[in-house]
Amino acid sequence: MFDLELLHTFVCVVDAGGFTKAGERVNRTQSTVSQQIRKLEDQLGRPLLLRQRASKHIQLTEDGERLIGYARRLVALALEAHSSLSRDDETGVVKLGVPEDFDVQRLMSLLSGFAREHPHIRLDTVNGLSVDLYARLDNKDIDLALVKRDLAGRHGQRQDTALASWPEQVHWVIGRDTRVIDDPVPLVVYPQGCIYRNRIVHALESSGRRWRVAFASQSLVGIQAAVSAGLGISLLPTSAMREDHRLLTPNEGFAQVPGGELALIAGSRLLTQVQQTLVAYMKERMTMELA
Repeated sequence: MFDLELLHTFVCVVDAGGFTKAGERVNRTQSTVSQQIRKLEDQLGRPLLLRQRASKHIQLTEDGERLIGYARRLVALALEAHSSLSRDDETGVVKLGVPEDFDVQRLMSLLSGFAREHPHIRLDTVNGLSVDLYARLDNKDIDLALVKRDLAGRHGQRQDTALASWPEQVHWVIGRDTRVIDDPVPLVVYPQGCIYRNRIVHALESSGRRWRVAFASQSLVGIQAAVSAGLGISLLPTSAMREDHRLLTPNEGFAQVPGGELALIAGSRLLTQVQQTLVAYMKERMTMELA
């Protein structure tokens, strides 16, 4: 069997054009390189290089010419195998759940940045309301999820231990050109179970105001468009507000709603290496964005 280390030295000698330069490539002395070439020749029982003292150039024998092609392929294949095995813990798929109203540009930046840093990990994402993402985690359909939640578990929301969390402020919004607010207050909301819908209803009923659902949608784009069109008011995070929205103030009867958080949670307490890699990346990237 060929000794891959000797073949590697042989290839370096040929490519570098000499023993001294080859030694620099493999971090060995010129004499050690020369000894390795002789050892390879002894194993094969035939010379591979023509040694001419008057010439500074390396010349291959006919056997050396036949061997060099095989040597290059064998060494390259060994390096490929080593590289593949050494990154084995960095290869795989992570399934991440993302809130329906998560900022699209931030999501794309997150995905592209992770792909550049970890090209051998595939990141699959699914969108949905936080209540749906919890269900997907429980069913093992996804590995990790970013969920919107109230602090201290208000409104009976479950409080899974977060791997990381970031504060989120929300605001009452209305169409920029909408000035009159009906009674009961028309609401633009997500379906039942949405954390924002729960906050809206709780805030209005706590202040003694009547309300009605004027428009409901699963889509953030639909919610944004309905607010812009003046169909009603809604509660949105800062990142989801558009230029044709305006804030409602306490003077208009809409006090500031307590903020919540964006939490990263896992479906299992034991994370794989690739899942840990994504968690570490998101901790750093999301914290930088919100700093």
